[in-house]
Amino acid sequence: MGEPEIVVRRSLPSEPAVRGSASLFLTEAQRQGVRAGRRMLYVGPEPASEHVAAGLRVEPGTPVLARRKLLLAGDVPVRIATSFLRLDLFADTPLCEPGFLAPSLQARIEERGHRFGRAEEHLVARPPRGDEGAVLGLDPGEWVVQIVRAAYSSDDLPIHVLETVCAASRHVFDIVQVSGADEF
Repeated sequence: MGEPEIVVRRSLPSEPAVRGSASLFLTEAQRQGVRAGRRMLYVGPEPASEHVAAGLRVEPGTPVLARRKLLLAGDVPVRIATSFLRLDLFADTPLCEPGFLAPSLQARIEERGHRFGRAEEHLVARPPRGDEGAVLGLDPGEWVVQIVRAAYSSDDLPIHVLETVCAASRHVFDIVQVSGADEF
């Protein structure tokens, strides 16, 4: 078994300049010299899973807005990224419209009066679920890495959960610690 043909990097936490760009993935890929692509898979309501419900502080099964896209390096699928938003905050807004949002999802959230305050990220390696393996073109036995990022407004209102399911064999995760935040 050799190295995978496509490997992209994902920094945790994301640098502020990357996080604030129109597309985290497109910006990351450009910095790495990777030809990036993306395809919207779904925009609409769906029931919140347990981890999404916890991040958005709603009951599991509560309908939330899902914005799911497939991210490609070259023509190879590497990530499924789904933004989840509370319908009580964002129903009947441009965030519910199909397609990609301009200038960015974050800008559209801010237009609704929500300013970013903090985020929590959780990373888990696991076997693919449902159609994840097929969508990502994984071989039998390949795993995924799931990153769930819950973002809260400056007044601690849960406004966005991003679930990213990455083909584990096509990623390197750089964990960066800011200076002055801890001791050895």
